Amino acid sequence: MSTVVIVGSQWGDEGKGKVIDYLASEADVVVRGQGGNNAGHTVVVGDKKYALHLIPSGILNKDAVNVIGNGVVFDPEGFLKEIDGLEAQGVDTSTIRISERAHVVFPYHKTIDRLAEEARGKAKIGTTVKGIGPTYMDKVERSGIRICDLMNEEVFEDKARAQIEAKNLIITKIYESDPLDADEIISAYKGYAKRIKPFVTDTTVVVYDAVKADKKVLLEGAQGTLLDIDFGTYPYVTSSHPISGGFAIGSGIGPNMIEEVVGITKAYTTRVGKGPFVTELENETGDQIRVAGNEFGTTTGRPRRCGWLDLVIVKFAARINGMTCISLMLLDVLSGFEKLQICTGYEYKGEVIEHFPADLNVLAKCKPVYTELEGWKEDITNCESFDDLPKEAQVYIETIEKLVGIPVKIVSVGPKRSQTIIRERIYRD
Repeated sequence: MSTVVIVGSQWGDEGKGKVIDYLASEADVVVRGQGGNNAGHTVVVGDKKYALHLIPSGILNKDAVNVIGNGVVFDPEGFLKEIDGLEAQGVDTSTIRISERAHVVFPYHKTIDRLAEEARGKAKIGTTVKGIGPTYMDKVERSGIRICDLMNEEVFEDKARAQIEAKNLIITKIYESDPLDADEIISAYKGYAKRIKPFVTDTTVVVYDAVKADKKVLLEGAQGTLLDIDFGTYPYVTSSHPISGGFAIGSGIGPNMIEEVVGITKAYTTRVGKGPFVTELENETGDQIRVAGNEFGTTTGRPRRCGWLDLVIVKFAARINGMTCISLMLLDVLSGFEKLQICTGYEYKGEVIEHFPADLNVLAKCKPVYTELEGWKEDITNCESFDDLPKEAQVYIETIEKLVGIPVKIVSVGPKRSQTIIRERIYRD
C-alpha cells in the first residue's frame, strides 16, 4: 500500500495546500479527514489560483476520487458555493464523495459560535465563527444531525425542528438575541440535500478498497498540530484532531494502513489568534517576513503573527504524529536576511527545556534559545535541486534534519507547483 498523511507541524498555514496539490496530482484517492470550511488551502496551478476550503485538493486532478470523510463537519451552503466556483473555473466536481456519517453545520451553529465569541470579550478564542466548534459539540453531545439524516426528509425535519427549538432557547435566553426561523432553515437544507445527494456514499468503503488495492491514497486536512484539541495550545485550538491519528479516525481506516506521515513545516513560524508564541517577532523583522510570505489567512484575511523557526514545536509534532519526513515550505521568504535564528529550546526559570509544555502559563514565560545561522542574499525561486541552493540554505536544511532527526524530502522555493525541489519521492512505486 502507499497511503500518505499530510500534517501541519506548527499552528497551521504551513503551506499544506501546495504539497497536497503536488501529491494529489499523482494520487488515486484524496481524503479530507477533519475540520470544516473554517480554514483553507491556496493552490497555484500554472497561472490559476484556487482557494479550497472544504473540498479536497485532489479536485484539481481529474483522475482522483475526492473524499470528504466522516471526521469533517460539513457546511452544505459553503460546499455548494465552492462547487459552483470551481465549476465556473472549468473544474470537474463529479469525483467528489461525501461521507454519510459526516455531521452537518447549521445556521444555529454559526449564530451560537458568534454570540459565544462576543460574550467572551477580552478572552476571545479567535474562532472564525463558521459554526465548527458548536457542530463538534453537538456531535460529542450526541444531538448532531448527520448527512444520512439530511438525506431522509422526514427524519431530517423532525430532528431539525427539535434542534432549532433547543438552540433558540440558548440564543434567546442566554445570549438575548433573536430566534432563528425553523421553516426557513429546513426549507433551505432540503434544497441543499437534493443537490448534495449524488455525492453521498459510505466513504469508509471507498477509502478501504483503495488502500487494499494498493492505490495511492492521500489523507489531508486543515490546521496544524498545535491546533489539535488535545495536543495544541488549549484553549486556542480547533475542535478536531488535525494529527495523523485523527486522519485515521476521520477517514475510517486503521492506523496500520498509514505508510508515510509528511510534516509540512514552514521555514519560519506563524500563528493566527491569541495565545503564547515564544519566537514571535513584533518588530521590523516580523513585518518583513509577513510581507514577503504574504502571511494573511486564506479564509479570513487576518494577518498572521510571525517569528523565527521553532524546532521545539516541530520536534513535538514529529513525535505526536510519527512524522517520517518533512516538507520545508516558503524557504524563499528567508532570502535576504544576513543572519537567521532557529529556536532549539526554551529558557524557563533559568533552565532550558526541550519539550513543548502543556501549561500556557509556563509557555508564556518561556524565552527562546536560539542557534544562529548565516543567511543568504540570492533569489532561490528558480532553484531546481538541492545543489542549486546557496550553501547557507543547504546548511539551514541540514540543521533542521539533524535537530529534528528526520529527513527533509521536499523543499518549496516558491508558490507554483514547479517551484518544488523533490529530494526523495513520497509515494512508494
